[in-house]
Amino acid sequence: MRRTDAARQLGGFVREHRTDGGRRLVQAGVMSTVGAAGLAFGIPVALASVGTTDGAPELAGLLLGIGLVGLGLGIWRFVQGFRTREQSFDVHERGLTHRVAGAATLIPWEDIASVGAHGDDGRPLAEARGMGFACVIRLRDGRAIRVDSFTADAPELARTTHAAVHLGRLPQGRGRPRRPPAA
Repeated sequence: MRRTDAARQLGGFVREHRTDGGRRLVQAGVMSTVGAAGLAFGIPVALASVGTTDGAPELAGLLLGIGLVGLGLGIWRFVQGFRTREQSFDVHERGLTHRVAGAATLIPWEDIASVGAHGDDGRPLAEARGMGFACVIRLRDGRAIRVDSFTADAPELARTTHAAVHLGRLPQGRGRPRRPPAA
C-alpha cells in the first residue's frame, strides 16, 4: 500500500520511523560467531577434561556456556531480524501504518488498546544492543507490536502514539496549520 492510499484513510503523513534491520542482523552474526567459537573450543576442552579435577572442567563449562548463550542469542536475533525485515512505522494524523517486508497494516488510533514503554536501561551498551528502549503497542484484537532501540527515534514514536491514544492529542500532518489547543 502506498503512502497516498494510507493518507486517504488515516489522514496526512506526519513522519516515518524505520527499523535498522541491518544492524540487527550484524549483531546476530557477531553473537553467533562468538557462540560458535565458544562451542568450538569448549567441546574439545570438555572432552579432554573428562576424569580430571584441576581447572579444565571449569574452563570447559565457561566456554560451553558462552557458546550456548551466544549461539542462542544469535539465532534469536536472526529470527527477529527476518521477521521484522524492512520494518517501518508511518505516523499519520489518525493512526499508524506498520510496514513489514512489503506488507502494510493500517492501524487507526481507535484500534490501539494500550501503549507501554520503558527506557533508560542502565546496563552497559544497552542502546547498542537494541535494549535501551522498549515499547509494546497492544491492539484491541489482541495483537502486540514491539518497538525497540533498533527503530529510529522509538521514544518519539511511543510518545506520539501514547498522546494520540490516551490523551486525545492527534499529530498534525505536514503542511497543515496548527490548531490551537481546545480549552
